[in-house]
Amino acid sequence: MICRKEIIVDPIEEKIRRIQDGEGGLYSDVIRLYQQRIYLYCYRLLNNKEDAEDAVQDILIKAYQNIGQYKPQADFTSWLYKIAYHHCLNLLRRQKFQQQVRKLLRQEVTEKSAEQIAQNRLFSEPVSAALGKLDVEDRNLLILRIYEDKSFAEISEILGVSTATVRKRYERTREKLKKAIERKEKQLWASVN
Repeated sequence: MICRKEIIVDPIEEKIRRIQDGEGGLYSDVIRLYQQRIYLYCYRLLNNKEDAEDAVQDILIKAYQNIGQYKPQADFTSWLYKIAYHHCLNLLRRQKFQQQVRKLLRQEVTEKSAEQIAQNRLFSEPVSAALGKLDVEDRNLLILRIYEDKSFAEISEILGVSTATVRKRYERTREKLKKAIERKEKQLWASVN
């Protein structure tokens, strides 16, 4: 009796290998598979629909342009989320810089658009308010773990830090969020009474 060990190849990894070998048309399958997931991730990080839509296009193009650099020892999904994380982080830094410049030049517009008002109402619950108080790295960690359901190992790969570091940061961030939510709920309760 001969026992053969079969190697199971992930279909997405096989597609990526074929794309790297020149079958660029298969990339449309990758787009279909990941576009919505990456959009939701970017939207949660950026809190803006248009910015998230633009970011997804940029991220998928960037991933295609750099597909030759992808190595199968890392999970493709983690590789793609790493690109998305760094892209969104750069956008947030750019936005923060632009806001600081506008403040310095005193050209900040005080009126909010109807969309901003609606968006603020949608995100005015205690959890969203507390998430908004976190820095981008902590918010990203929670989004990857809770909303994107990533394992600590996958998050470690995306962020480029050890799994132990991710676990510690996650626990600290959860505590910060819990305290911020409790404070916000107390404020809301006090304003109702």
